[in-house]
Amino acid sequence: MPRGLPHKPLFSLILLTSLLILILAAFIPSILPRVGLILGHLTRPLSSSSTTTPNIAKMTSLYAKELEIAQLAVQRASILTKRVFHEKAKGTVSKDDASPVTIGDFGAQALIISALKHNFPHDEVVAEEEAAELRTNAALRDQIWDLVRTTQLDDVAAEGLLGGSIKDAEAMLDIIDKGNSKGGRVGRIWTIDPIDGTKGFLRGGQYAVCLALLEDGDVKVGAIGCPNLPVDDSAPLTADIGANATDDEGRGVLFSAVIGQGATSRPLKTGSLAEGKSISMKPLTDMSNASFCESVEAGHSNQSESAQIAQKLGITKPSVRMDSQAKYGSIARGAGDIYLRLPTSKTYQEKIWDHAAGDLIVREAGGQVTDTKGNRLDFGVGRTLATNSGVIAAPKAVHSQVLSVVQEVLGVK
Repeated sequence: MPRGLPHKPLFSLILLTSLLILILAAFIPSILPRVGLILGHLTRPLSSSSTTTPNIAKMTSLYAKELEIAQLAVQRASILTKRVFHEKAKGTVSKDDASPVTIGDFGAQALIISALKHNFPHDEVVAEEEAAELRTNAALRDQIWDLVRTTQLDDVAAEGLLGGSIKDAEAMLDIIDKGNSKGGRVGRIWTIDPIDGTKGFLRGGQYAVCLALLEDGDVKVGAIGCPNLPVDDSAPLTADIGANATDDEGRGVLFSAVIGQGATSRPLKTGSLAEGKSISMKPLTDMSNASFCESVEAGHSNQSESAQIAQKLGITKPSVRMDSQAKYGSIARGAGDIYLRLPTSKTYQEKIWDHAAGDLIVREAGGQVTDTKGNRLDFGVGRTLATNSGVIAAPKAVHSQVLSVVQEVLGVK
């Protein structure tokens, strides 16, 4: 080979590379616009109208199972509570905070935690009851176990989603004690109130079975079963709604919500879920026509201050007093307008299970929920709302007006 010429393989490679460059140079002017158009479609920011659907689809995929299980678990537990009322003579056990506890509390908590652990075994649970009393009281334990083992949804597929029956009485006690999470601002934590409004339950009035999912301290899913509340979303709140409401035709409603997806209500059934419909708070243009609800028990909310607030707001209707988170559901669907829970003690801390589901349902129905200082309820502190005092729930349009009057009456700065 003559000196100075490249080695033959190397020369061939250089020649092929040169030809490729010439070919690309000829076609690039026509290819680039098409490539740019394709990339533009792939990377173009979505418009405000087009972002909604993907976001909702993503959220639905994240929380669809949680919502279904929560609703079915509340529905099954509600069946048990109704059985307790009719079959077990409303038996009670004393409790540290002096509020009555029925055997329905233990049984409903066992059924709900069992369903949660079957579907989400790594999630923590904050619940109200512990099984210590049952481990030393065989008669009470056996009553509860008899209820738990014989309470099922009458739809086989729905019952299967919840994992079916608990193995035995000892397993039931262990499951009840799985509600011992300390809560907090990290991870997935379910919070349960198996019978919210125990005194309402005992007198045949309003009570609720409540369940909510917290993620990193924020409520993402909520479900509230109200066996004695009218199914009809348009049924107005009446003074007698807090008592003697059991077994009337057309009662039993299940409220639910997922963050960012609105709130719904549906009839509370004994099998698969009934069809739900969207609910929202009603527009409130004239405060004199507003209705507000508060707790039946004077120890739960300062009723004299509520009356002063109503007077200053120009509300002429008497307050409707009812137990439990049924109040949240009632205003969320427009049956009422305002829910006030005013502090009766400077040291009392509300429990997160008494408000988590209701807070989300009202906010998703177009309302606003704060404490008396105007702060959002903080469910990430632990098992209580340690940084909040009182609760004010109202339509967004008038919440600031209600808050201002509340602060004036309470002297809050």
